[in-house]
Amino acid sequence: MSNQVEASLERKRIALVTGTSSGFGLLIAVLLAEKGITVIATMRDLTRNVELARIAEQKGITDRIHYIQLDVTDSLSIQIAVTTIQQQYGNIDILINNAGYAVGGFIEHVPMETWRAQLETNVFGLIAMTQAVLPMMREQKQGYIINMSSVSGLSAFPGYAPYATSKFAIEGFSESLHHEMAEFNIKVVLVEPGSYRTSIWEKGLADIHTIPDSPYQSRLEAVLRYSRKSAASAPDPQEVADLVGKIVDKRSPKLRYAIGEGSHIMIWARKLLPWRVLEWVIGRALKS
Repeated sequence: MSNQVEASLERKRIALVTGTSSGFGLLIAVLLAEKGITVIATMRDLTRNVELARIAEQKGITDRIHYIQLDVTDSLSIQIAVTTIQQQYGNIDILINNAGYAVGGFIEHVPMETWRAQLETNVFGLIAMTQAVLPMMREQKQGYIINMSSVSGLSAFPGYAPYATSKFAIEGFSESLHHEMAEFNIKVVLVEPGSYRTSIWEKGLADIHTIPDSPYQSRLEAVLRYSRKSAASAPDPQEVADLVGKIVDKRSPKLRYAIGEGSHIMIWARKLLPWRVLEWVIGRALKS
């Protein structure tokens, strides 16, 4: 462990985690608090902190988790939250950009306002949060920015173009940020989970955009069958939280950490297989 990490541990590191009401965000908040890190758990609606508060009390870490209302699509909300944290805690050592959701539907039938809303939260919200903490991290010459990407940021399936578009954008943004922050000792990391048992796909599947008698109906149904099958057999999302807990203690973390079903396979498939072969493989998977 580096001297800077050790020093920040001594003064109690501060982690800001977005989207902590459920899923990866909730589990990451708990895991970091268990490690002794002070966690600022943020969410749009603070009444949704019930499950996180219950788990924190059960584990005896209530004093290490603090709640702040934050909407990543609202610049004033971001400014107030970051200023409040700086005033009360002095610094932010770790930013976990986790807030996001999934939109499904074939491209022709997804309304433009839905595309914009998807990118506003998943991409522009992440960028805005990053911009807000960079001056603080740059001045203290240390920090971790962990952006929650997805296997959908490595390879796009039909039926989830808005979500895949947002995750591909996060991949490119994070690469540029990684270059820019290297001289300031700010570690930029992408976590790329495959399918896990979280509510993001339940919500996405419940709000698929389509129309009556859609020419894509049979393919959409195939995508939905595949998604439900993957969700039913998906592994425990605690694996992702555990990975994040390890990353924040690494002196020189990698840029990318693929984890879970499909991620590693997709990385190698894209490197080794011609596009036509990869497209055929994906098509077969959706028909199975």
